[in-house]
Amino acid sequence: MTSLTRLFRFAVLPLAFASALLPTAQAQDALTVGLIPSEDSQAMIKSSQLVLDQLQERLGMPVKPFVATDYNGVIEALRAGKLDVAYLGPFSYVLAHQVAGADAFAVAVTKKTGTSAYHSLIIARQDSGIRSLDDLKGHTFAFVDPSSASGHLFPKAGLEQSGHDPKALFSRVIFSGSHDASILAVANRKVDAAAVADRILAGAISSGQVKQDDIQVVWKSDDIPESPMVWRKNLDPELQQKLVAAFASIKDVPWGDQGQLNGFQPTNDAAYNVVRDTAKVLDLDLRSLK
Repeated sequence: MTSLTRLFRFAVLPLAFASALLPTAQAQDALTVGLIPSEDSQAMIKSSQLVLDQLQERLGMPVKPFVATDYNGVIEALRAGKLDVAYLGPFSYVLAHQVAGADAFAVAVTKKTGTSAYHSLIIARQDSGIRSLDDLKGHTFAFVDPSSASGHLFPKAGLEQSGHDPKALFSRVIFSGSHDASILAVANRKVDAAAVADRILAGAISSGQVKQDDIQVVWKSDDIPESPMVWRKNLDPELQQKLVAAFASIKDVPWGDQGQLNGFQPTNDAAYNVVRDTAKVLDLDLRSLK
């Protein structure tokens, strides 16, 4: 997510409001799940409801969604024990593990991809003449969001590892705000090239937003681990086991831009070391993403 992506992106209300609205943790007669909206909170809950309903049925306890205002609100709620489970992007998870002791435990596998990883792509129009990273020099470029894994941080690290300084390489850089916007900016010649998630490009091609023959893939990242489900520090071990089993069995419901779920497979903190390595390449203080 992504920034996964479009489904759980940053909102703009300050943390003070999120803290005031956070639910109070109870004696595990209910499970509180933190979500981050790409739109208003009710729309976010509605788009996640099928997954939450299946989770509630399998756990045999109420599942209460809470839509935080931003990643920082979710991380702070996990640290305070006011949320049990949350969905975080790769970089925000690493920060949550660092400052709140949260642990990744499950990651979605969908029927469309069959994997729990995705890739960042740098794309251009076929008729642009751009075929390599060297060809990007002097051209305009779109990243998605400063905190987007596939739309900014991984491709920026890839450019630096290839010997290119992103600050000097492009004639102009914009942040489009979404992967779809970046894809359309390339297709409509608003920018010469852009960094986007592979699955979102595939969706744009499938829906007819862009034609595959019009798009040239200039660069592809190594695997990026999907955005994980995480649980708070000191969550009851018996509930942890139930959560792993419950998430694994959630299937045949939509999950954001990834398509139909084929369960969540187990993951762990070590799977996100590639994110930490990328932060080192960028000399990035993860706290700056808060």
